[in-house]
Amino acid sequence: MMDNIPPKVQNQIAQFQQLTQQVQMVTTQKIQLEAQVRELEKTVQELDKAPEDAAVFKNVGALLIQTKDRAGLLTELKDQKETMEVRVKTLDRQDKHLRERHQSLQQQITQALQPGAAAKEKPEGSSD
Repeated sequence: MMDNIPPKVQNQIAQFQQLTQQVQMVTTQKIQLEAQVRELEKTVQELDKAPEDAAVFKNVGALLIQTKDRAGLLTELKDQKETMEVRVKTLDRQDKHLRERHQSLQQQITQALQPGAAAKEKPEGSSD
């Protein structure tokens, strides 16, 4: 079936498939980051609610280490949350841009594959 499709359209189809994968990857990353932001929000809320004399632990790699610097930990958690929110916004913009390109390419491919579209295209010289 691909033999009947002009090389230009075959290239567009390949780009479309790559864009599809990129959209899926960005969407997955965004969902994961949003979940981490929610988790950090919950952590900050719980830390704010906890009594001043409660034991507080800090994540250090695979370890939890007790810390006495509660305010420092709170600041660190809020900074992490803010950084992740910026990354989510960046991924959101990237997602929007990729989806627009994806839709545009889909329309181009659909138009090119409609009956009679090949007759309208002018040959681009042979570069095989």
